[in-house]
Amino acid sequence: MTVERADLDRRLDALRAAVPDPRAGIFGPSSTVWSVNREAVIFLGGGRAALLQLAHPFVAHGVDQHSATRADTLGRFMRTFENVFAMVYGDLDAALASARRVHTVHTHITGDVRETVGAFAAGAPYAANTPEALLWVHATLWETSIQVYELIVRPLTDAEKATYYEETKRFAMLFGIPDAIVPADWPAFRRYWDAMLASSTITVGTPARELAHFLLHPPGSWIGPAWDWFAAVTAHLLPARLRGEFGLTYGWLEQVAAETTIRGLRASWWALPERVRFLPAYQAAMQRLS
Repeated sequence: MTVERADLDRRLDALRAAVPDPRAGIFGPSSTVWSVNREAVIFLGGGRAALLQLAHPFVAHGVDQHSATRADTLGRFMRTFENVFAMVYGDLDAALASARRVHTVHTHITGDVRETVGAFAAGAPYAANTPEALLWVHATLWETSIQVYELIVRPLTDAEKATYYEETKRFAMLFGIPDAIVPADWPAFRRYWDAMLASSTITVGTPARELAHFLLHPPGSWIGPAWDWFAAVTAHLLPARLRGEFGLTYGWLEQVAAETTIRGLRASWWALPERVRFLPAYQAAMQRLS
C-alpha cells in the first residue's frame, strides 16, 4: 500500500480546513513547533536525523538507487531540509505546494531491496510513498529536534512535549500519512520510537553505511577537521547500536569533542542575539507576518 495522490489531496484538504490563518502556515508563531525549531542549533542533529532515516532499508535503497547522493550527499539532504522549511515556516499555499512536489518525486522512487537486511529479504519491493516509511522519516525529524533542544537550550516539560507532538501531526498530513498509523499522543510516540529502534526494521545495510560515509566524509572537501567534528557529534547523538552498525568512529577523542561541544553550546547559546540563534527561515516567516 502506498499514499496515492488522491489520498494526499484528501489530507491536504482537511489540513486547509483546519488552519486558522493561512498566512502563518500550518503552525504559526504561537506554536510550540516554531518555538523549538527556530533554534539554529537544532541543525547539530542533522546528521543524526539523516542517518536514522538511512537506517530504514526502504529509505537507504531508495536514496541509493534514485538520486545523485553519492556525488552530492550533503546537497541531497540540504534540499530535503529546504522542503521541510517550506512546510514548517512557509504560508499555507507554500506548504501544500511543497507537499505535492515531494509526493510527485516520491512516486518515482520504487524498486527492490538489493540485499537481505534486517526484516527485509533481498528482492523485497519498496516505495518511497509507503506510509510506514514516511512515518519513520517524519518521526526522525521531530524526535531529533527535541533531543538537541533539550541538550542545548533547556528541558521541555511533559505538557510541552505533548503539545509539540500534537502539532507535528499536521506535518504528517502533508505526506498523506494515515491517521490510523500515527501514534495518538506523546507517550504513544515514545513507545513507537523505542519499538522501532529495537526492531529489525531499523537495520543498517550496505547502501546506508556507504551513504553515511559520503555524508560525514564528503570527497574532495577542504574542511576535513570540521567534518571530523560533525561526525563525532553525530556519533555521540546516535543510539549506540546504530552507531556501531554504521561503523562510526567513537573513541575517547570523539567523545571529548562531542561532549565539549555540547557543554560549550549549552553555556553560551542563550546569550547569542536572536539574529544568530534563530533560523533564517523562521526570521523570514516572522517578517512576512509582520
